[in-house]
Amino acid sequence: MAKEWILNSAMNRFQLNFKRNVGATSESIRKCSPKDIEEWRRYYFQNVRPKEHIEELGKKLFVKITEVIQSEVLEVTEKDCIDYMMQMVIERTYDGYVTEIQTIYGQLENELSVKIHSAPYEWDRLFNVDFYIQIGDKYIGLQIKPVNTGIQLPEIFKEYNLQADTHSKFTEVFGGKVFYLFSEKVGDKKVIKNREVIAEIKKEIERLEHK
Repeated sequence: MAKEWILNSAMNRFQLNFKRNVGATSESIRKCSPKDIEEWRRYYFQNVRPKEHIEELGKKLFVKITEVIQSEVLEVTEKDCIDYMMQMVIERTYDGYVTEIQTIYGQLENELSVKIHSAPYEWDRLFNVDFYIQIGDKYIGLQIKPVNTGIQLPEIFKEYNLQADTHSKFTEVFGGKVFYLFSEKVGDKKVIKNREVIAEIKKEIERLEHK
């Protein structure tokens, strides 16, 4: 398994399996419609690429692994590995999180036609609020939570109950309610999962505008 992973990684990295090297294999096998692997083997070597060509690609792959990749591996230090793990776990996770949050509140700004602001640090600490909407001299609090359905939702609902008191205090101080928005990945896009909250926020905005 480890050997296959190395072979596959190197083959893809150096593009030895690309169409320009091995031909249009998917198209070719459909054209051949082989009854068994031997029929496909004969067809491929006769009509797509000669056997010698694939052997040469194999030799090139060997050189890439034993000379190029091996020399690169020897240059990797323990510090490189530690730094990389830190970057993956801390920095890239945070960057992804921030991008997701920005995507969601960007959608919300368009839906509500209002400006959404990042909450001051002390609001996060005292009221568990990440963002806010200002309506006159009143404020509506927002928390945006990325979720994986069935995995994080129970934890978030538990967190919501624990934060209920701080959200009530926010309302006492600033006049507006605090709303949770759950973000979910649908295909390649991040979307607001609990879209019903948008109508609730609009209703709260109207309430504060006429207060």
